[in-house]
Amino acid sequence: MKKRQTVFRLTLSSRPKAITRVEPFLDKIRVELKLDDIQVNKLMVSVTEAVNNAIIHGNKQNPEKKVKIVGEILPGWLLVIISDQGRGFDPGQIRNPLQEENLLRESGRGIFLMRTLMDKVEIDRTESGTEVRLWLNLNKQM
Repeated sequence: MKKRQTVFRLTLSSRPKAITRVEPFLDKIRVELKLDDIQVNKLMVSVTEAVNNAIIHGNKQNPEKKVKIVGEILPGWLLVIISDQGRGFDPGQIRNPLQEENLLRESGRGIFLMRTLMDKVEIDRTESGTEVRLWLNLNKQM
């Protein structure tokens, strides 16, 4: 008999204070997968950055628009999908925060952090907004 895939779901309003609901959501995943502190910290920073970007840049803090988070446990992987209802953007246009002219900018580090901490990051513009897929390899030795 095939093992059923485990899925976690959370929907947030696009208010900055909604970010506080990310940690309890990730805690459920941590318990299910028995994640170590390094994995949890990578997830916490990456998912928080993605949700923050979705609320502020994607949905422009419009409380009528939602941010959805889905965590899927797949063979050897955890996939966390964050989607917003904004206009979308071209990830190729994101400035490198390590270049000298960008060091003092107040924004632009979130996607860099996600790409640094996660094993794979995919960003797509969809019909309904932007979708960020964060992949964590569960078989990777720290």
